[in-house]
Amino acid sequence: MSDCVNVTEVTTAAGWIAGLAIVALIATGWRKPARATANPARARRPRRANPGVEVAAVDTPIGVSTPWYRRLWALVAGSALALWVGAATATIIGFGGAYLVITLTRMLKR
Repeated sequence: MSDCVNVTEVTTAAGWIAGLAIVALIATGWRKPARATANPARARRPRRANPGVEVAAVDTPIGVSTPWYRRLWALVAGSALALWVGAATATIIGFGGAYLVITLTRMLKR
């Protein structure tokens, strides 16, 4: 069992990944443009005056504010979620860093 990876294999794999990424980008952009085309029959009509739209100013009622306990619950829930996501992210980064250090140390001992 060999832990060594050939440079040619890595280069080939990177080329395949880059090529497939380009194909995926082209495939996602390959669609008919969503543009409306002008009807030539309507374009030949003489231009009429645009009457416009009447707009009236209306006062809107002020909404009821959120109760204090719902705001407090949102703060507590948001803080707990931020702590949980931060702990999970720190765990993943910590294990990744430890794996990197162990791997590099093994490579230096050879």
